Amino acid sequence: MSPMLTYDGALPHHGRFDYQPITRRADHVWPNGARLAVYLGFNLEHFAFGEGMGASIGPASPQPDVLNHSWREYGNRVGAWRCMELFDQLALPCATLLNTALYTHCPELVAACAARGDELVGHGHTNAERQGTLAEAEEARLLALCRDQIAQHSGTAPTGWLSPWISESALTPDLLAEAGYRYTLNWCHDDQPVAMRTRSGRRLWSVPYPQEVNDIPMIVARQMDGKDFAQLIVDNFDEMLDQARRQPLVMGVALHPYIVGQPYRLRHLRRALEHLARARDAGSIWFTTPGAICEAAEQLTPLP
Repeated sequence: MSPMLTYDGALPHHGRFDYQPITRRADHVWPNGARLAVYLGFNLEHFAFGEGMGASIGPASPQPDVLNHSWREYGNRVGAWRCMELFDQLALPCATLLNTALYTHCPELVAACAARGDELVGHGHTNAERQGTLAEAEEARLLALCRDQIAQHSGTAPTGWLSPWISESALTPDLLAEAGYRYTLNWCHDDQPVAMRTRSGRRLWSVPYPQEVNDIPMIVARQMDGKDFAQLIVDNFDEMLDQARRQPLVMGVALHPYIVGQPYRLRHLRRALEHLARARDAGSIWFTTPGAICEAAEQLTPLP
C-alpha cells in the first residue's frame, strides 16, 4: 500500500536560497548610477557531427543529420562574425558563452571575441552533451578542464558558467564554487542577482539569464518570427526600464549566431540593439557583462 499523501508540509527544496519577494529588497544603484543593468549573452557552440544533441531547424534525420548540423555550423562560419560587426558598430560589450571545443574547431573565432574585450564565460566543452548526467568526479573534471582551457588560450580564467542546455546535477553549484567560479547563469528565477549557498561555504552568485528574451526557446521552440523576437527585446527592455525606477534590475539578452546571425533576423536584431544603445548613450542604463554584475553584487553584499 502506498503511503497516505499529506498536504501540510513543505515540498522538497533545493536549499540554495530562501524565498524573498522582489518587492522587499534593499535598494541600491549600479556602478554608473543606473537602475537597469543590461548584458548580451552571446552563445558560441560546437556540435559533434553524426552524434549527440543540438537544436533543430527541421525534423531530426538519422545520423549524420546534415541539415541540422550544418545549420548550426553557419553560426560559427558566418553568423557570429556578422553579429560581432553589429556589436562593434554599436560599441556594445558582450559576454561570450563559450564551448571550449571551439579552441580546436575555430580558434580564430574565439580569439576575435577575446580581442574585442568580451568576457569569456564557461559553457561546457560542447552543447552536444548534457552536464547533469555526469557523475560527481566527471562533472568536477569538466568544470576544471573548461576553466583551464579558457585560461590557457585566452589569458584569464572564467568567473562565470552556463551549463550546456542548462543541465545541472544536484551538486553543480557546489562544484562550481569549488572550481573557483563566482557565478552561474543557469537559474532564471529572478531579476536581481541572488547569492546561493554551497556545501563549502563559498558563495556562488546566480546572475539572471533569460529563458524568454532568448532566441532558442522563442524562435526555435515557439517558432516566433525574427521581427517579433526583436520587438520582444524592445518591449521587455522598455517595461524593465519602467520597473527599475523603483528598484535596480538586471536584463539579459541570450543570442545564438546560427539563429540571429541569419541575415533577415540580424536586420531585426539590429533595430532592437540600436534601441538599447540609445538608452545607453542617454545614460539610462548600465550596459555591461554578467561578470561585472557579479562583481557589483559582491561589493554591495559583503560576506558576513
